[in-house]
Amino acid sequence: MTEIPAALAAVLFGLAGSTHCIGMCGGIAGSVAISTGGRASPLYLLGFNLGRLFSYGIAGLMIGQFGSLLAQGQTLGLGLRTAAALIMIIMGLYIAQWWQGAAYLERIGQIIWRRIQPLTRTLLPADRLWKCLLLGGLWGWLPCGLVYTTLLWAGTSSQDSLNSALLMILFGLGTLPAMMTTAVLATKLRQLLQHRGVRQGAGALVILFGLLTLPWAGWIHHG
Repeated sequence: MTEIPAALAAVLFGLAGSTHCIGMCGGIAGSVAISTGGRASPLYLLGFNLGRLFSYGIAGLMIGQFGSLLAQGQTLGLGLRTAAALIMIIMGLYIAQWWQGAAYLERIGQIIWRRIQPLTRTLLPADRLWKCLLLGGLWGWLPCGLVYTTLLWAGTSSQDSLNSALLMILFGLGTLPAMMTTAVLATKLRQLLQHRGVRQGAGALVILFGLLTLPWAGWIHHG
């Protein structure tokens, strides 16, 4: 089972990074929300986000499987846990806007997105629930430094691929408050999350999580 600190960290990543999510996905989510005759459709927006969370879970399952294979050796497993903690620190710097190194990962994702993006156009307008589900599932692969960093963290922080998938889903759940209110309250929520103190506080908390999860004792014993 996923440890509680890791689960809380995953939700915090999503919540603290919601401003970035609104910028990346807010436009398409807003169009989904008003896709039925100009009236906001919470059901369609929920369908879009469920599809997005499903794709996060699939990505987590895939990278978690890879991570579990790498973690067979004791030394390598220790290295992966260390990598997970360091990735968490990088994510905290990204959320607090102290260092945007995670954004470079988006360039890698562009290779995959060029092949997926044409498929999204065939689902517009998203005027059916099944279209919203599929559109969200495809949109979950949009190049995003926050998602990719969380994905690397989920894959290296657990030796169980199902746990990695669960961490990615929890991350997605953390983004839901902003994404579900895109058509109504997202502006106010975005202003709150963009507040310098809020972002830096959330980023500092993530960095603290990373420092606490570094396997200090393991490296000392190994040395």
